Amino acid sequence: MIKNHGNKKAITVGVSEISYGELFARIEQFSKLIEVAEGERVIIFSENRPGWLFAFLAIWNKSAVPVPVDFLATESELSYILSDSQPSAIFVSSEKKPLLEKAMAATGILAQIVLIDSEEQTQCGTSSLESLPPYKDDQTAVIIYTSGTTGSPKGVMLSYGNLMTNLDGVVRKIRIFREDSRVMILLPLHHIFPLLGSFIAPLHAGGSVAISPSMTSEDMINTLNHNKITIIIGVPRLYEAIRKSIRLKIDQSPVAKALFALAGKLQSKRFSRFVFSAVHKKFGGKVDILVAGGAALDPEVGQDFKTLGFEVLEGFGMTEAAPMITFTRPGRVRIGSAGEVLPGTEMMAKDGEIIARGGHIMKGYYNNPEATAEVIKDGWLYTGDLGYIDKDGYLYITGRKKEIIVLSNGKNVNPAELEEYIVQSPLVSDCAVFFHDDRLCAVIVPAIEDEDHKLLYQKLLEEVIEPLNVKVSSYKRIGGLYITYRELPRTRLGKLQRFKLEELVEKDGETEEEENDGPVSEELRIIAEFISAEKGRKVRPMHHLEYDLALDSLDRVGLQVFLSQNFGVKIETSEILRFQTVANLAEHVAATKTRLEEGRTDWSAILREKVQFKLPESWIPTRLAMRLSRYVFKLYFRYRTRGLDNIPDEPCIIASNHQSFFDGLFVASLLRTAQIGKTYFYAKAKHADKPIFKFLAQRTNVIVVDLNNNLKESIQKLAEVLRLRKNILIFPEGTRSANGNIGQFKKTFAILSRELNIPVVPVAIKGASDALPKGSIFPRPLKKVQVEFLEPLYPENYTYDQIANIVRNRIIETM
Repeated sequence: MIKNHGNKKAITVGVSEISYGELFARIEQFSKLIEVAEGERVIIFSENRPGWLFAFLAIWNKSAVPVPVDFLATESELSYILSDSQPSAIFVSSEKKPLLEKAMAATGILAQIVLIDSEEQTQCGTSSLESLPPYKDDQTAVIIYTSGTTGSPKGVMLSYGNLMTNLDGVVRKIRIFREDSRVMILLPLHHIFPLLGSFIAPLHAGGSVAISPSMTSEDMINTLNHNKITIIIGVPRLYEAIRKSIRLKIDQSPVAKALFALAGKLQSKRFSRFVFSAVHKKFGGKVDILVAGGAALDPEVGQDFKTLGFEVLEGFGMTEAAPMITFTRPGRVRIGSAGEVLPGTEMMAKDGEIIARGGHIMKGYYNNPEATAEVIKDGWLYTGDLGYIDKDGYLYITGRKKEIIVLSNGKNVNPAELEEYIVQSPLVSDCAVFFHDDRLCAVIVPAIEDEDHKLLYQKLLEEVIEPLNVKVSSYKRIGGLYITYRELPRTRLGKLQRFKLEELVEKDGETEEEENDGPVSEELRIIAEFISAEKGRKVRPMHHLEYDLALDSLDRVGLQVFLSQNFGVKIETSEILRFQTVANLAEHVAATKTRLEEGRTDWSAILREKVQFKLPESWIPTRLAMRLSRYVFKLYFRYRTRGLDNIPDEPCIIASNHQSFFDGLFVASLLRTAQIGKTYFYAKAKHADKPIFKFLAQRTNVIVVDLNNNLKESIQKLAEVLRLRKNILIFPEGTRSANGNIGQFKKTFAILSRELNIPVVPVAIKGASDALPKGSIFPRPLKKVQVEFLEPLYPENYTYDQIANIVRNRIIETM
């Protein structure tokens, strides 16, 4: 499987290089340290380091079975694996030795212990080995412990034949790994994906690997540059972070932004690598392939890296398939697809579930034939994942049938494992774990009824949840606690209906925020009631203003004014989120208030306040340009309009959906000459910070507003324009639609309409997203673009929300 290539470099860590000859000498050295028979299990419990690789290959050299363990495993997790696998020897780092000794004492396991880091430092001679010893295809090569469908982890037995089926697919049949490949070891090697992809496959191909000391950006960049890495094996979250950093820099430069858009259109790898050579240089200049695994990669992330000139490969698989079932081929990637089936294997969708068969399917679960029979039937592995295969053989995953929770970092969490612990408490009658609000949550049916709900919550937190969080790995910790006295949703046979838990806690589950029914202060009660009325949802003291309650810029203006009017407290809108929770904000208000009154935000009073600004005057050439634009659009597009007569003579708000960069011109160029002169637009301050843009804004009926830092004054400016009997063109979505669909309407225009008694003319723009998609530079000719002015809506007795919803629904009805 791995051959001795003499002086050729095999492993690098930092500035130290290890040749294949030295590697095989270390394999012989580490082999002599363990006294094990063929087929016996040997645990490796250590962080990534050269000795980890030596130990793994030494175990193979002894025809024994390596059992890699997560170096972040807790004592209880390690104890389970020790008891189940019954190892004869254990390779461990000095850092992990104390934890190992505790687990061994708890389980009574006796095994030979070898300190990896001590042995790494000793001198070793040369080796006459040309390769590792021969193996049988059905011989167990490794046991990987992974979460399954029951409460305890299961040891997946993978044979040499399983591994070779994968290796043949990516080394011999599809030549992803070559003799000149240089692969970075970044992810923990106890997972089969990095074990095979960043360690075994490159050395099997005769290439080399470089161990990154950590996942910090500094260590990664140094490893990439020093070793001229060609392939990176990572999880989606890693690529998302890298992409975010790159896009931030690109978006700050108009030139880079334009080149990025052009590269996206051209789809030329050579052009992209030339234009974005600085990005590639940061990666060491040689990275060609990014392999993503462990969880689904966001298609936008994959597309952006492709635009930058990288080959982005991903796949679908599981530990039980060693690990690949499908993967994307270089040059044949379809963004959003998990790729084509591994060569020499079979795959199909049965009742929507993806099942697979072939030489890559595991031997079974160690010591667990019952669990094996549940997932392997007639040779087919039932993955528990839902999806479909298109006519070209590309797989698309649509969901998960299994209950295993896959986090964004690729980690798998078995909720039954956590439930098994929680339900042991005498305080708990029943419980369930699920993923909600971006965190793992537990809903508990208490075994006791305590009238003091706050006390019961605190007791569950201190005696059940916190001890659990200490025992498990960080990614398995419970981040939210709900209490309910209802029965948890189950089938007639008693199977938990986990998909109904979110609905249960939304209806009557009680969380840490619901410590008691009454706020502790009058200030808290008043503020909570105000936010509740504004957001249309229940508000609790510990709700986060941004993450739980999603206060946007307009909400913060309303809250700012409310606090000033009712408590005499002055807080800048940009400072409100600094308090984080409703309770913290109420405490500040209680400490600084000069009065206490109850009431709602008086937008009428806000809009009556005088604001100093000069109304820009329309430049005659601008009006001519508007008229000229209409004729240009008619020639370039199939440009049509309807309903111009619906624009009243009185001042009005023209509210349109937003599909493209040209939308303002699409609407304004259709207006009559007199209407053009009296219709004003608003531009965000960040878009008008250049002298030329300021000059044009003062002559083109553009009102510059700062929506982020001074939304209140911005709304007041727009109100002043309407009071001067002018029109305003506004896009209530706030941003262009990415796909042509209509987003939610912000209610700024509705406040202006209601308080100033100004009619709203809804405008439906159709086809603009096809003519100039978001991110495009050049519009597509002869695309149909239609602008329809609908009948005006008069505010009458409608609320702000009703006005916003009616206008939005009218536009949707015409689309």
